[in-house]
Amino acid sequence: MATNYKGVGNTIQYANTGSAISSGAVVIVGDLVGIAETDIAATTGVGTVNIEGEYEVACNSADVISVGQVLDWDASASEFVDAIGSAASGDNENGVVAVSAAGAGVTLVRVKLLPGNGSTT
Repeated sequence: MATNYKGVGNTIQYANTGSAISSGAVVIVGDLVGIAETDIAATTGVGTVNIEGEYEVACNSADVISVGQVLDWDASASEFVDAIGSAASGDNENGVVAVSAAGAGVTLVRVKLLPGNGSTT
């Protein structure tokens, strides 16, 4: 093994400076979309955030989402949407792709995290 190997790279340690974060919550770190592995305490908590994998997350119930569709994180609504159009501060575009369909009235969708593809405003 290479002497500079540091790990698999599917998680990062996140130092929280805001409100408490619950396990399973979406966490935006720079341009990365991640999912909190465990609860992370407010202000000074440090915890593991997964940046790879598939997760069931909140989506806009008015959207019709297809498998393979790239989704955007709407930070103000705390949900993934089929398109933001004009991203507001904290929104992330292109950070996940849907791996399940979600029709009108559905509030959860399964997504695959796409590290290195998102951009946050």
